[in-house]
Amino acid sequence: MSSLDHENNTISLQELSKEPLLAVPPHYIQLDQESPCSSPSHLMPAIPIVDMESMTLGQAKDFELQKLHSSCKEWGVFQVVNHGVSSSVVEKLKYEIEEFYKLPLEEKMRYKLRPGDVEGYGQTIANLTDQNIDWGDRFLMVINPIHKRNPHLLPELPSSLREAMEAYFKETQKLAKVLFKLIGQALEIDKREMEDMFEDGLQLVRMNYYPPCPQPELVVGLRPHSDASGLSILLQVNGVEGLQVKKNGVWVPVNILPNAFVLHIGDVMEVHTFSLAYLLYNATKICICLTLHG
Repeated sequence: MSSLDHENNTISLQELSKEPLLAVPPHYIQLDQESPCSSPSHLMPAIPIVDMESMTLGQAKDFELQKLHSSCKEWGVFQVVNHGVSSSVVEKLKYEIEEFYKLPLEEKMRYKLRPGDVEGYGQTIANLTDQNIDWGDRFLMVINPIHKRNPHLLPELPSSLREAMEAYFKETQKLAKVLFKLIGQALEIDKREMEDMFEDGLQLVRMNYYPPCPQPELVVGLRPHSDASGLSILLQVNGVEGLQVKKNGVWVPVNILPNAFVLHIGDVMEVHTFSLAYLLYNATKICICLTLHG
């Protein structure tokens, strides 16, 4: 099956990359983007690590809150460990996501982007000759409020994936509520103001699939951006790294710890952190990002 759905110009890079590629197709080349960091990671500053357990239960609560404060103010991004989200829920979701990407293209195309819509699987391209796109497939869906869910997406996913996602959303939403409370304390924002900012807000999930690239220096998986949200919770599915964040004009690689989430504070909270995803020659990278908007 062709990697391009000609009806509405939806392309599957995953399918395209199954063919022997000696060079990057022209519409993926992005020479105008900043180069990612190439320095050894041990020579670069590391993004902060926040221990949720110590911050909520331990004697080091004040110290961890101060660390959260500096993480928000100075970085806008940090890793969270001991977060309380069930490891079995996380591992089940990782497995089901990888199984989804093993489905035949015709199955995945049931969830393709439709004309005029931003939700769905793949990427849309108006004209391959004049539009450069990221080296990756995405799958974007609204998950909350429930009445805003697209009826042909989450409700129609394979039942095992849908159930794994629902369990994961339930746990990460609990985590997000605790984090909003703690961030409010750390930044000395009024509790009610924080609650009003995000109560009944829009919640999205985005799965990103980055296949191996024959010329990774010519492409980006996800171009530099800041998140137009309140908070993004990033889970690395298969252990392949590639995320970088910009700190004081320098791209810093994010070495994600086992069983950790990367938390990215978005534009709604007026902390602007730029990030990108870069590619490797012989590795497939998969991640899932839950974003919460005010």
